[in-house]
Amino acid sequence: MNRQWKRVVLLGVLLASNTVMAAELSHTQIKDTGQDSSHKATNVLSVTDLAHARLWGLSETEWRRYKQLMQGIRGSISPSTISPIEVLGIHARDDAERQRYAEVWARAMYEDAGRILAFQRAYDAAAKRLYPNVSLIDVSRLPGKRDVKTPFQSGDRLLFFTRPDCPACDLLLKKLLKRIDEVSGIDIYLTDVDKGDDAAVRDWATTHKINPDWVRSRRITLNHEGGALDKLTQGQGEVPSVLRRRGEHVSRLPVADL
Repeated sequence: MNRQWKRVVLLGVLLASNTVMAAELSHTQIKDTGQDSSHKATNVLSVTDLAHARLWGLSETEWRRYKQLMQGIRGSISPSTISPIEVLGIHARDDAERQRYAEVWARAMYEDAGRILAFQRAYDAAAKRLYPNVSLIDVSRLPGKRDVKTPFQSGDRLLFFTRPDCPACDLLLKKLLKRIDEVSGIDIYLTDVDKGDDAAVRDWATTHKINPDWVRSRRITLNHEGGALDKLTQGQGEVPSVLRRRGEHVSRLPVADL
């Protein structure tokens, strides 16, 4: 009876051990299956992500990489408005990939600039049509513009006396050209050039990038000086010099007023 009892006890222990092992194995399998399902679930893009990926012309793989990159330093230091194309381009894995994203972004920016300009033109036309006699911006009320005084009137012409190889003259010329819209025109008189040497005058104008359209419309005239400065200033003029002609009256214009 003792031997039989021992056998029964031993058999019971083995059965219990096998039951525990089976239960642990089953629990492990269930846990692993749950982790695998969870991992797969994280790789599945939401409907919103898929829509955004299509909007940017990106594949699902590219969109996953973009989202992964934004979880790291790129998302921490970049503005919220950074585009997926920029993120993928910044973190390109080789030159070819970088070039591809750069071209995509360049095309997007070019097309967007066209849309902005088209809308601006439409807006300008609409404003002129709807409010033809109203200035939408009162320049006089802009900061810093209200008390600005100008030495010019719309009918004024400027007489500018200059010579070749004169850095001070060139600086003054640049100031005058920036204000050409404030006057009816600028008459340029060139000294130290042989009388009748029109080619030298044209060469000077080309070197100083005088707009040919201004010359053709006589907003700018090119002249030999021929003693005009002495006549207009009673011999007190020197180069460079700017005179203002207002009607029949000619007066010297201080450089500080420009």
